[in-house]
Amino acid sequence: MERKLAAILAADVVSYSSMMAENEDATLMQLKEHRATLFDPKVAEYRGRLVKLIGDGTLVEFPSVVDAVQCAIDIQNELAGQNSGIKLRIGVHLGDVIVDGDDVYGNGVNLAARLEACADAGGVCISSIVHESLGSRVEGSFVDGGEQEFKNISRSVRVFHWAQGRSDTARPKPRGREKPSIAVLPFANMSGARDQQYFSDGISEDIITGLSRFRTLFVVARNSSFHFRNSDLTESEIAAKLGVQYLVEGSVRRAGNRVRISAQLIAAETGQHIWADRYDRDFEDLFSVQDEVTQNIVAVLPGRVQHDVADRVTDTPTENMKAYELLLKGKALRDGLNATDNAKAKTFFQKALELDPAYARACMYLADTYVVDLWLGLAETDAPTHALEIARRGAALDNRDVYIQDQLGYAYLCAGLWDQADTQFCKTLSMIVNEAESMAWCGYGFLLLGQHEKARDVVVKAMRLDPLHPPALDWILGQVYFFAGRYDDAVSKLIGEARLNSLADAFLAAAYAHAGRQREAESALQSFVVNRKKELTERGFHVPSDNLISLAGGFKGMWRRETDWDHLASGLLKAGLPR
Repeated sequence: MERKLAAILAADVVSYSSMMAENEDATLMQLKEHRATLFDPKVAEYRGRLVKLIGDGTLVEFPSVVDAVQCAIDIQNELAGQNSGIKLRIGVHLGDVIVDGDDVYGNGVNLAARLEACADAGGVCISSIVHESLGSRVEGSFVDGGEQEFKNISRSVRVFHWAQGRSDTARPKPRGREKPSIAVLPFANMSGARDQQYFSDGISEDIITGLSRFRTLFVVARNSSFHFRNSDLTESEIAAKLGVQYLVEGSVRRAGNRVRISAQLIAAETGQHIWADRYDRDFEDLFSVQDEVTQNIVAVLPGRVQHDVADRVTDTPTENMKAYELLLKGKALRDGLNATDNAKAKTFFQKALELDPAYARACMYLADTYVVDLWLGLAETDAPTHALEIARRGAALDNRDVYIQDQLGYAYLCAGLWDQADTQFCKTLSMIVNEAESMAWCGYGFLLLGQHEKARDVVVKAMRLDPLHPPALDWILGQVYFFAGRYDDAVSKLIGEARLNSLADAFLAAAYAHAGRQREAESALQSFVVNRKKELTERGFHVPSDNLISLAGGFKGMWRRETDWDHLASGLLKAGLPR
């Protein structure tokens, strides 16, 4: 048996018993035809796996929650246009399931079945965690059905009902979608070496950052557009899934000290290549090439961009290209938020600053490595002082970069300057336009400050802006759900790729325990103890015993409110960790 996170779709035929009582043969024929011509093909189209048939009921597992919901809506739309006599109720939930052979069990399956029963005839009912994960990536809108109590489910569940009928006008639009919308796909690495992937990714990310500074554009976040790396989908299909009007794609080829960047802008609706160009430059000229590419893209969106912000993309972060390379390598490691990679990342950022002491982003990332170590209880005693000093230096070098401003808030947090941190996060949030990741980290800052509701609102908003976000954002939302008492939802977020470090292990074990899932809590606790001891010993810390203070005490300083630490600690104690 294995455990994993999955989207579960449960479907059932409306009034099946009365249909069978009236005419068994005709009903069975209708049901078989429905499955053969509509249901099964749609499930296959959206990469679902048919788990089992239970009479007129069906259970399907999907790796993507967006695919599960879109499949449900497509099925209901096509049924509505037929005269087949078959009507379905469909429920979708994203949750933790146990896989045993070809079958699946667990709370995720049970809740999907309860949601199906709650759906209207011909409708789709989804849980709040599914709704929060969708963003604008499905062809339809949902209305809030409020909190519902379900049999054998320990807590109430907020449900959302599909607003029936497929309509572009009914589709919820993300913030700013009345603006020209654009996605920058990951530039292809044509250098022939896998270890150069970070370089081509860095080019794409910097163009995204440059475009995001224009308030007249809606720019899809990096992690949503990067989801389509090596995709078999057409350009128009990718644009449809991202909900954008324009795509930027290109390639980077580096040979020695020369670099060639090819880029093109595509109108998604027509497939027309509006603009394309190629740049052959010395490596040292890279930033001028990036600026030129960005400004050309903006220039061909006629009449849409205000000239008074055109100078914002011309800031050169560093003249030293070796420092830039080091920063990209460090960032790729730092994004994992784990102790081992964080230590390696710190050395790259330190070397980058040795080469260019005025490199603001390198200051930000170096300060952030101290913050991550402080969260994990692995920092030296003077780490808060170092983090604040370096963060202030970065903010002084660039006071417009929201990521740098965001990190300054964390430096205040780690120094115990709670009020200054609160002010800083509010300031940063007011500066954000399209930067979903920075928005989510502001939300996490509010969570550490004890402002749980505000944290949830900000993080959910960020994840709707970037539905294909990195695991770090699920790591954040899992903790938000934990402090909201939504323990099963916390598990759903933390059990997958978001299990980045020992802190995630601790929250997972505590969430299981608070949810009354003791066997799973004990299993998760074992993983926490093993991973935490490894984390501590690798960094030279002595672990005198396997108890709460020795293993989890280092986390205590993260939260402004001591009751938040108590909440986590009580869950670990319930899971079986000795005091």
